[in-house]
Amino acid sequence: MSVMNPRDLRIEEYNYPLPDERIAKHPLAKRDACKLLVYGSSSISDHIFSELPTLLPSDAMLVYNNTRVINARLRFFKSTGALIEIFCLEPCRPSDYEQAFSSTGSCTWQCLVGNSKKWKDGDLKMEVSTRRGTTILTARREPVPTADDKSQAIAFEWDNATLSFSDIISVVGEIPIPPYLNRKSEDSDAVDYQTVYSHIDGSVAAPTAGLHFTNELLEALIMRGIVRHEVTLHVGAGTFRPVKSDNIGEHDMHSEYIAVDRDFIAELADSVGKRPIVAVGTTSVRTLESLYHIGCLILRNEWKGELPQWTPYDITAECEVSASEALKAIVATLDDNGDNTLIARTKIIIAPGYKYRIVGAMITNFHQPQSTLLLLVSAFIGDDWRRIYTHALDKNYRFLSYGDACLLFCQ
Repeated sequence: MSVMNPRDLRIEEYNYPLPDERIAKHPLAKRDACKLLVYGSSSISDHIFSELPTLLPSDAMLVYNNTRVINARLRFFKSTGALIEIFCLEPCRPSDYEQAFSSTGSCTWQCLVGNSKKWKDGDLKMEVSTRRGTTILTARREPVPTADDKSQAIAFEWDNATLSFSDIISVVGEIPIPPYLNRKSEDSDAVDYQTVYSHIDGSVAAPTAGLHFTNELLEALIMRGIVRHEVTLHVGAGTFRPVKSDNIGEHDMHSEYIAVDRDFIAELADSVGKRPIVAVGTTSVRTLESLYHIGCLILRNEWKGELPQWTPYDITAECEVSASEALKAIVATLDDNGDNTLIARTKIIIAPGYKYRIVGAMITNFHQPQSTLLLLVSAFIGDDWRRIYTHALDKNYRFLSYGDACLLFCQ
């Protein structure tokens, strides 16, 4: 049977009224004290997030994103006093995240530049003082065209070889909180906007569903017997980019880096269809679902390192390969290449018409109107997303990154 192609869907159909006062500007003092809406079998119930261990099946496999938000926003001042803000998106040279952060002396990043009209020529400089020494950080525009997303290649240089780029931005950079919070970053965001299990640097936005977890809650999940696994998807600024086109088919999805351990993929291949796979956040959803289509492309000898946006609807829409077979194809390829980790990029868009292959339940926050994240949720539970969001608004749930959460079981 043919899978519906979402290209013709109109984004206005995924709108709802969200008053500014319902957007949580700060998190609750205790992470797992937030509200948790549970949806399954067309019914809605209200809970507290700390109840999660008793709300998940005891044989569930919980998968979460271990990415860590970097201090991606750098503020330079010209001699004229003009403020130039450089927002680091992803590394160019070296392109590997770990190598870029450990670079000493220089590295180049793709960046968004704020107030760029005031930076017509010359280099930007700032003095950096750390416990390991001081240096002058220089930012220079690379002579390459501006990208479609208006980002630019910016070369950073510094004259103290004992300092890494990670050392520098940890001191002078700022956590880039979401623009819809309509406030500046605060010292508290350095802790609040990180999950307790984050440890792989690279994101410019948090996988916010994970912000509700505490170490005590993770221990309670272990006591319940729930298996936990990590994946990595470095969240890009594109996650906040609104769908500006009338039709979804005209929206260009951003590309994001993913990394998944070989042993986890092998265990997932043996578990999918036999136990509930619960994804924490839309980033984990995108990572897990991308694995299926990557496996299908490998079996077709068409895998080229990045999963195109429309692959689930154009190429693998009617693929007869099971999720287990697709995952085992990835494992076999990794083994043939002597690799322990799948490193890839994904541009996948998950929208109504998408067939979920791996994820059976998801924990997520309440998303912006007319966003690709709301499309992903609608693809998972159908038109009931409207009933859920209406219920949440009526019951005074808090919305977006620092807001409350929901646990959705696939219908």
